[in-house]
Amino acid sequence: MSGTLTVPRARAGVWLPRLAWAALIYNVLVILWGAVVRITGAGAGCGDHWPLCNGVVVPQSPTLHTVIEYSHRLTSMASGLLAIALIVVAFRAVPRGHPARLGAVVSFGLILLEGLVGAAQVLLGLTADSTDPARGFVQGIHLSNTFLLLAALLLTALWAGGAPGLRLRRQGLVGGWSYVGLGLMLVLGMAGAVTALGDLLFLPADGSTPIETVKRDFAVTASIIENLRVVHPMLAVLTSAFLVWLGVFLRRERPGAGVQRWSAVVWGLLAAQMVAGFANVILKAPGWMQLVHLLLALGLWLALVMLVYRALTGLSVQGRARVGVNV
Repeated sequence: MSGTLTVPRARAGVWLPRLAWAALIYNVLVILWGAVVRITGAGAGCGDHWPLCNGVVVPQSPTLHTVIEYSHRLTSMASGLLAIALIVVAFRAVPRGHPARLGAVVSFGLILLEGLVGAAQVLLGLTADSTDPARGFVQGIHLSNTFLLLAALLLTALWAGGAPGLRLRRQGLVGGWSYVGLGLMLVLGMAGAVTALGDLLFLPADGSTPIETVKRDFAVTASIIENLRVVHPMLAVLTSAFLVWLGVFLRRERPGAGVQRWSAVVWGLLAAQMVAGFANVILKAPGWMQLVHLLLALGLWLALVMLVYRALTGLSVQGRARVGVNV
């Protein structure tokens, strides 16, 4: 979308923004439940069958792992149906060329990709106790697609509610540095997915200190997933420093109320996430702490998308000056 589109709220329909926000919230819950599947080792609860579960549509006399995995598949299927409903409502409620239509279609495409990545994990046996290095790669792809899906749903909800469309070109340094920030968050999320997998598979249950654990990660017998566990905390420090600077930069270049508000939210979530990450290491990554860490990561990503969106749709300092002169 190279041009700026302004969407009148009255034309967006009553149900479209409600459905879009509901889809966003619902998918966050599905993502958290997917983390429960990983944490409990229930990824192989339906065997290596997909879309069937242990070769049948409805499993008989299921184990706890089967219940967890099967329920995740059902909730994921429901998110696909919700995305289809979002497309139908969008195409009925708003005219051709409306950005909410594009957002709904992109969201559905990303949900399909999410399902295909999950299917690949099952069919390739990259679940439960598998230490195949390919599992770390697929896990990272899964997380990055999850981030993009949430961003698409968020933008769809905003556009459905009458927010302006995006002008991606000719944004200068504001656009360039904003895209770098989003890219760093995607890479950080992918690294975090690998680290979480490494914690699940290799984190020792004894009283080892964090330094001893790092030494073990780089032992001769360590796998590549163990080697990569240290990348996430290092990248987290780098990304956090950049996002703090990005907030200051955007406040100066696009000094609107939205940029002020969302930069503060990003900084607050960064602080909370750093505390959660430190606690995760000290407590040796208990399941509940991993869920808190993931929820904060999702919140931080959405807050960053909102910050960038407000910056890209706001007037620059120079633009405001020209408006003042014209007036």
